[in-house]
Amino acid sequence: MKNAIDIAQYFLCRVDREAGDTISPLKLQKIVYYAQAWSLVFRNQPLFFQDIEAWVSGPIIRDVWNEYKPYHYRDIPPPEKLEIELAKDEIEVLEEVWNTYGELSARYLQELTHSETPWLNARKDLEPAQPSNNIISQEDMKAFYSQMVEA
Repeated sequence: MKNAIDIAQYFLCRVDREAGDTISPLKLQKIVYYAQAWSLVFRNQPLFFQDIEAWVSGPIIRDVWNEYKPYHYRDIPPPEKLEIELAKDEIEVLEEVWNTYGELSARYLQELTHSETPWLNARKDLEPAQPSNNIISQEDMKAFYSQMVEA
């Protein structure tokens, strides 16, 4: 099983910077969250071992947040090199996630995760602006996104 930072670096390498595309820490968090969710659906296993927390800004992986927080709302540069070996089924999930969510804005992805059951369940009795490090259940993620495939 990989580290969430490895998955984040994969996506940082996918940004088409020559076309002027950028990626902020907020957007990166949401893309890594969706990679975990869809891995649970399509591979029946997580991509990375870290928990995902239900923060006010949406799903957050604390290690990824700590790694990229110096960028705040700015573009994150590409890693110097990608030092991760991925299995074919992992790459398939990552590419599907990138093709589905990669063109969407950070704000749109934040609003999308705020409308979905896994984040809502983890924040159940909290006020909208109340800080939380409640864990988003992998079971909720798999159940919710599996329904999307069946629909």
